[in-house]
Amino acid sequence: MARAATTSDAFNAVAEPRRREILIFLALRERPVGDIVATLGLGQPSVSKHLRVLRNVDLVRVRREGRRKLYRTNAEAIRPLHEWAGTFERYWRHQLIRIKERAEAKVNKVRPDSNTRRSDDPDSTEH
Repeated sequence: MARAATTSDAFNAVAEPRRREILIFLALRERPVGDIVATLGLGQPSVSKHLRVLRNVDLVRVRREGRRKLYRTNAEAIRPLHEWAGTFERYWRHQLIRIKERAEAKVNKVRPDSNTRRSDDPDSTEH
C-alpha cells in the first residue's frame, strides 16, 4: 500500500518530527517565522515549507500584522490528534496500574504481615 502524502491529513503531517516541534513551539502563542527559525535552529526555507504543510491541513493558522505573518496553532484541528493519542494514554495508564497491583501483590505475598518473618528468612530466630 502506498504511503499517504504528508499533506493529506493532520496525522501524516505530524509524522514529521520538525513539524511536531513547530506545533509545540506555537502552542502557547503566535509567532513570526523568524522566531521559529531562531529558536528551533532550522533554516528559514525549511520552516516555511513545514508551516505550509501544517497550514494545508489546518493545524496552523496565519495572521498578517503589517508586513509580518504571525503563526499560531489551531486547537480545533489538533483535537482529533489529542483524542486519538488519549486512547493510548488510557491504555498505558491501565497497564501501569496492573503492573503496580501485581508488584504490590507479590510483595504482600512474600511479606503478608510486616511483624512476622518468613521461615526461610536466615535472620529469623524461628527454626
